[in-house]
Amino acid sequence: MKICAVELRSNEAVICLLSQSNGMFDLPDCRTQKFVMQDSLDNVQMKDFQFAFKKLLQDYQVDRVVIRTRETRGKFAGSAVGFKLEAAIQLIDGIEVDFITSSEIKQKLKRNPLSIDFRATGLRQFQEAAFTTGYAYLSK
Repeated sequence: MKICAVELRSNEAVICLLSQSNGMFDLPDCRTQKFVMQDSLDNVQMKDFQFAFKKLLQDYQVDRVVIRTRETRGKFAGSAVGFKLEAAIQLIDGIEVDFITSSEIKQKLKRNPLSIDFRATGLRQFQEAAFTTGYAYLSK
């Protein structure tokens, strides 16, 4: 199973592709690490984001998208743009979208700790939350 793990923050969708087979994790190379929205009120830009995201999922033959949930209010609340990006991803035809909470991620990482230091993955530092989201999701 190949997944695209997503962390949404302010006007960005940070992604990390992961797959697992026979208990081994693989981090395939990806042409992009994040999508950035400049103007959340621009319908054309939102459609372009959705098209580009769908194309990435098709090109890399992704089976499922996993999104780290965010708070709806309070100090760590997600932004309005972030929720629009989430909706755009959910509305992509033919793709399954799951959500995982920060507490679920912590529990799964406690039961199945990372066997490799994040810096050794070759990913960018800003992708760490997306990576742990995908790792926790695949660690069933």
